[in-house]
Amino acid sequence: MSAFPARVLQIDTPSDAERELRVIGVDPVGIAMMAGKMQSRCVKLTGLLCRQANILKQEMLALGGDAAVARGTVACSIDHTDVILIGTEKQLQTLCGKLAPQPFQLPALAGELKRVLQLASQPPRSWRTSQRELSLDRPLIMGILNVTPDSFSDGGHYRDPARALERALEMVAEGADIIDIGGESTRPGAATVSAEDELQRVLPVISALSGKISLPISVDTWKSTVAQAAMEAGAEIINDISGLTFDPQMAGVAARSGAGVVLMHTRGAPQTMQQDTDYSDLLGEIILSLRQSLAMAGQAGIEQERVALDPGIGFAKTAAHNLEILRRLSEFSSIGLPLLVGSSRKSFIGRTLKRETGQRVFGTAATVALAVQGGAHILRVHDVREMRDVADMAHAITNGCRSEST
Repeated sequence: MSAFPARVLQIDTPSDAERELRVIGVDPVGIAMMAGKMQSRCVKLTGLLCRQANILKQEMLALGGDAAVARGTVACSIDHTDVILIGTEKQLQTLCGKLAPQPFQLPALAGELKRVLQLASQPPRSWRTSQRELSLDRPLIMGILNVTPDSFSDGGHYRDPARALERALEMVAEGADIIDIGGESTRPGAATVSAEDELQRVLPVISALSGKISLPISVDTWKSTVAQAAMEAGAEIINDISGLTFDPQMAGVAARSGAGVVLMHTRGAPQTMQQDTDYSDLLGEIILSLRQSLAMAGQAGIEQERVALDPGIGFAKTAAHNLEILRRLSEFSSIGLPLLVGSSRKSFIGRTLKRETGQRVFGTAATVALAVQGGAHILRVHDVREMRDVADMAHAITNGCRSEST
């Protein structure tokens, strides 16, 4: 055994830093001074002028951090560069103050940097629907109820309204927080369904269910006419795979109804989306698209407190892309809104594990656990009972929660 045993500490949050400092008996004043230094953050800024980037690099170096810029930035032989700031939370906050009196629009940049740092350290606590405020103190489970003949996992199982109602009540008993009802398959290559057919599928179920359960009902649709009718029948959330881009009337319907809204990222309709999977910057392009959808929502009058975001796992993404999204999920925290992840039973799990659709429960469980660790607030799943336990256990581990009996 070494005379001086050493180990690397995993410091992910201020609480982790404060805990380790308390263990060794650091003075409370010292804890306040040092906790911020034990965490390092990387913040990417896009499209800066070279003169802006050079000032950032100079200031970060002076603070003991650094800033990565493109070749040619120092000599200003290029017009623009992206910048990755590398430093502790304290260094980045200090940088904001140093930029305040600078020229070249750097005070505005400092304001954006400060806002992003705050959002990343203070996750959203609730999500509003048309009828209630949902707490995000623990992960929410959104149970999938497809009343379709051709959904990839459960197509045809719940086309009968009586059977669909029975399944919804089962999911309530299994621990669901939201029931998400869809009348059109959006799997890759699925055929488009008319609004009339979609309404015939979802309305009887929503109407029957709204009088029997106290949980919020979500309608999975991109069509404004379906969303409007569903809200009138008792739904309170609109889950739009297009992020308000397929139907120009959808944003107005959502705004007028006061619905909670899920904005998802995709490229093109389900029939063609898997033909458009080339990205130069996967996370950057997804986040940019979601910000554009969020701007559309704001212009229509949808309050941010009603919006949740979905990176669109399986939509215009390869299996490798889906894995990368889950691995880097925490990057979505900079937007500051609830994050929904829908990985349940999807084909990338089957390709990774060589499992058919009905054999993907354990693979799904791994994605749910890691999604919770990465900051997901809402998990859209088929297997409610199992994923309720997975999400709650992952949340307890990630947040240090313990049962009172232990």
